[in-house]
Amino acid sequence: MFGTQTKKVLLLGSGELGKETIIEAQRLGLETIAVDRYENAPAMQVAHRSYVVDMLDGKELRRVIEQEKPDFVIPEIEAIATETLLDLENEGFLIVPTAKAVNLTMDREGIRRLASEELGIPTAKYAFANTLEELRDSVKEIGIPCVIKPIMSSSGKGQTVCRSIEDVEWSWQEAISGGRGKKTRVIVEEFIHFESEITLLTVRSTSGTTYCAPIGHVQKDGDYIESWQPHDMSIDQIAEAQNIAKKITDALGGYGLFGVELFLSPQGVYFSEVSPRPHDTGMVTMVTQDLSEFALHIRAILGYPIPSVQLLRPGASHTIKATMESKTYQITGISDSLSIPDTQVRVFGKPDTKVGRRMAVVLSNGESVEEARQRAALAASKMMVTHD
Repeated sequence: MFGTQTKKVLLLGSGELGKETIIEAQRLGLETIAVDRYENAPAMQVAHRSYVVDMLDGKELRRVIEQEKPDFVIPEIEAIATETLLDLENEGFLIVPTAKAVNLTMDREGIRRLASEELGIPTAKYAFANTLEELRDSVKEIGIPCVIKPIMSSSGKGQTVCRSIEDVEWSWQEAISGGRGKKTRVIVEEFIHFESEITLLTVRSTSGTTYCAPIGHVQKDGDYIESWQPHDMSIDQIAEAQNIAKKITDALGGYGLFGVELFLSPQGVYFSEVSPRPHDTGMVTMVTQDLSEFALHIRAILGYPIPSVQLLRPGASHTIKATMESKTYQITGISDSLSIPDTQVRVFGKPDTKVGRRMAVVLSNGESVEEARQRAALAASKMMVTHD
């Protein structure tokens, strides 16, 4: 099926972002392998081959990678045995963008210390705690309200806003139960009174560093509900944001797309987090740009040039989420949703539902961001995840 010169990519994590990444890889002639902890994950449905393994198990991870010998290993989620990736990179495997980047960004402590202490990038004040008592002391030091998060998690799991000393124990329990792995260490962050938070998709390629137009988003319980592009920013804010993104992505290294999350406040731009892979809020780029974030990621990884990224039209995304846990479900209202002008729908094809799980996304364009957001919200309101 494939010639000896065909490049092979192995994807660790096979959700909706991985599905689009696999599709873009196949458009450029790559052989694709999808890996995840459960069967029939979205990217597995379009990949050439797939494996079901516990990606936090270093031995299992190594077994699959050594068996397939891919040209590129592309982590798509945080829940991976990153120490094994560091070892594999030392043995000659190419981890995208680098094993260091994947390891550091999975760990909120590592990336925060890199940004603030090594690179001098503005961040919220922060502290770390290993016990409930340490957390109480840290909250008193940072001040109330503050944000408490697990050291390792994704999609906002375990993240709370602590508004009183009485809330500390609840926040601790949420962080411990929502964290990845068996870590009982949490980060406490100053609550920044920001005007908005954005994702600045930043691409490192043979053409240098390229930036997409900023993406605004609304979150609920730490997970995004809607996003839009472009987000309105001043020339100075854009310059500041790009400067921060350049510093942090240069330090992480490698080729690929990074989702740099930033707070815009009256005092300036603050660094929040970075993911060394396509970002959920960036799904909007499938209808706004000439090259989506997934196309950019694959092109950069392969060492192909990216002379520019064109924003074609303002657009917005709006998620469709499940409200209960079930092995059988239907997504209804797609026809009504698609009756809204300039609207598309992506159904992810996940095998089952969980409370709050993203099952589909609506993508709309408009003459303005406001029009696109209104269309996406209206289209999303017509869709539902239903159960038998």
